[in-house]
Amino acid sequence: MSSLTIRAGTVNDVPVILSFIIGLAEYENLSHEVVATEASLKESLFCDQPIAHVIIGEVNEVPSGFALYFYNYSSFLSRKGIYLEDLFVNSDRRGCGLGKALLLHLAHKAYEEGCGRMEWAVLNWNKPSIEFYQSLGAKAQDGWTGYRLDHSDLSALQTRIK
Repeated sequence: MSSLTIRAGTVNDVPVILSFIIGLAEYENLSHEVVATEASLKESLFCDQPIAHVIIGEVNEVPSGFALYFYNYSSFLSRKGIYLEDLFVNSDRRGCGLGKALLLHLAHKAYEEGCGRMEWAVLNWNKPSIEFYQSLGAKAQDGWTGYRLDHSDLSALQTRIK
């Protein structure tokens, strides 16, 4: 029987956090998009005012997965919320309940902190994750389409602003 532990990430976890990010990118066929480094993760996650937060999931005291999240705000609810940016469990540890434990840990945190909601996105082709989220009662946000401006798009827009 496996022992599952969820704990806050620390600056000492940066190498393993980066390995989880790379593992997630490989799973999602997005490795080419990873530009994060240990230095950039230290600067953004473990500074005086962190941009995001990490929890580490351990199986038998071995880091085996993580969740990276940040706070957002809903003007309609007039409350903060949690946005789950990444949830990843190493392939050899999937099925032991760690992903569920990480998600439930964050859901409990959101509830205890009075958050109005917890949100995340999932790739349309990722059927195992979609089924997992639905099994917990999560609902797809039908009628909403995500949009993004990446760094080069933001740069191009600067000519319109001036």
